[in-house]
Amino acid sequence: MHGSPTNAAKTGATKGGRGGGAIATPVVAVQAVKGNIGVYVTGLGAITPIYTVTVKSRVDGQLMTVHFKEGDLVQQGDPLIEIDPRPYTAVVEQMQGQLLRDEALLANSRVDLARYENLLAQDAIPEQQLATQRALVKQYEGTVINDQGLLDAAKVNVVYCHIAAPITGLVGLRLVDPGNIIHAADTNGMLVITQIQPISVIFTIGEDQLPPVLQKIRAGQTLPVDAWDRELKNKLATGSLSTLDNQIDQTTGTLKLRAIFANGNRALFPNQFVNARLLQQEKTGVTLLPSAAIQRNTNNTYVYLIKPDNTAAVRNITIGTTEGDQSEIASGLNPGDKAVMTGVDKLQEGSKVTPTLNGAK
Repeated sequence: MHGSPTNAAKTGATKGGRGGGAIATPVVAVQAVKGNIGVYVTGLGAITPIYTVTVKSRVDGQLMTVHFKEGDLVQQGDPLIEIDPRPYTAVVEQMQGQLLRDEALLANSRVDLARYENLLAQDAIPEQQLATQRALVKQYEGTVINDQGLLDAAKVNVVYCHIAAPITGLVGLRLVDPGNIIHAADTNGMLVITQIQPISVIFTIGEDQLPPVLQKIRAGQTLPVDAWDRELKNKLATGSLSTLDNQIDQTTGTLKLRAIFANGNRALFPNQFVNARLLQQEKTGVTLLPSAAIQRNTNNTYVYLIKPDNTAAVRNITIGTTEGDQSEIASGLNPGDKAVMTGVDKLQEGSKVTPTLNGAK
């Protein structure tokens, strides 16, 4: 913070007569430019997988083969684990044999039914015998259907012995080693697969920041979200807002939001802490000035404007949005105006300066 622009003006007026002969003060200047600046809402968040699956066995048996390595990125449908299928294959063969036997009994009963129908037409047998045969055919039909169901169930158990990846994702540490006996009732899984491409960030914003965000979403706009590291120094990835939670947390006055990131370079890792920055609005065609050139005191926000005759003048300004090292100048400066960034402590109203434009070679 530097001296009051009001005091500087008074000092400059007192020494104005001698200012013409004063030695010019070298300063570093920056130029106000016309550009765009974003209005961001920042919230604390954590990387949250969209899908996380704990892979468990649906049958009992010995774990024979593991087809993955810890940390592999597996695709949906890739083979993961083989459980000994021989006991279940044997059951399939038993069910197939039982089905064939009962199908033969059904076929024979149908032949007898057709014969009895002809004999009844000739009054050669009592009607009760035909009714009994019809019931026997129905019984065998039910037995065949039951056998087919048992066979299908046995085949499903064989399929369950070959465990494939249910989703595309990153495999964690193996929880069971080959050779162990696996049970369908085991509480712990054999491995965990976490989807990381795409992945999401769940973050919170204050309820007072919600109305403009809701307005954009209801208008069908896609709002970009940047994920930054803990210190807000490095941008990790860029995604877009996906959805909002359905209620505000009354204890904190915040709402949860989910943003989706493609995560092609796998820079985002599950449960990682991040700062999420939601682009609420993009201001275009505004006057921008590096924040380092802006001075403040208890009453005013101002800059030392460099006039065409290379003298410094105090100019009160109004600041709009600040983003990074750039600030929007709502009033007080125009694009092309030059302001002192370095050397303001040596200046007063009307001081002669020798400006060097920042970044000029």
